Amino acid sequence: QVQLVESGGGLVQAGGSLRLSCAASGSIFSINAMGWYRQAPGKQRELVATITSGGGTTYADSVKGRFTISRDNAKNTVYLQMNSLKSEDTAVYYCNVDRILGSGTKYVYWGQGTQVTVSS
Repeated sequence: QVQLVESGGGLVQAGGSLRLSCAASGSIFSINAMGWYRQAPGKQRELVATITSGGGTTYADSVKGRFTISRDNAKNTVYLQMNSLKSEDTAVYYCNVDRILGSGTKYVYWGQGTQVTVSS
């Protein structure tokens, strides 16, 4: 099992910045991609950004140029730097990690979520 602990959410004015962190612990060997998803009220959960073990990144079009994902493999931690925040970024943000074992079996883990509220 992998445990994920998120931090860094909160209330910020439009145009401001926040940095989310997610630390993984437990069975952290074979961790592959780490990432962030978000879910706004009444909407489906959506991808925000992911980063592979090799550093390759993917971003949702809505956050490109404003958000930056990074990871510290030594600390098993993934970060999401969010700049130029907009009211539409308001959501619960979830950390996501997957492990791929030698057998090819993939396990996916989710954090408990952290609220980000952007006031206009």
